[in-house]
Amino acid sequence: MNVRPLADRVLVKPLDNEDTSPGGIILPDTAKEKPMRGQIVAAGKGKLDDNGKHVAMEVKVKDVVLYGKYSGTEIKVDGDDYLIMRESDILAIVE
Repeated sequence: MNVRPLADRVLVKPLDNEDTSPGGIILPDTAKEKPMRGQIVAAGKGKLDDNGKHVAMEVKVKDVVLYGKYSGTEIKVDGDDYLIMRESDILAIVE
């Protein structure tokens, strides 16, 4: 199945968190936090501003981004988990 986000939305593949704590303790799945980092796999064309002009997206496919813990809507595509969110939900691009 192909998913193409519309307007200023992006499709993000969450990246897994570490399995161990900074002190070296192995964390069970129940103790792990939701990932807040992911890679953009698809992006819309951008949105229109108040004057009707097209505003291009700042992020692009393959960017690794940081987003809020509860941002976006979770979906499952071909057995994989993804998030669809607005570009404004993205906090930063990891370079």
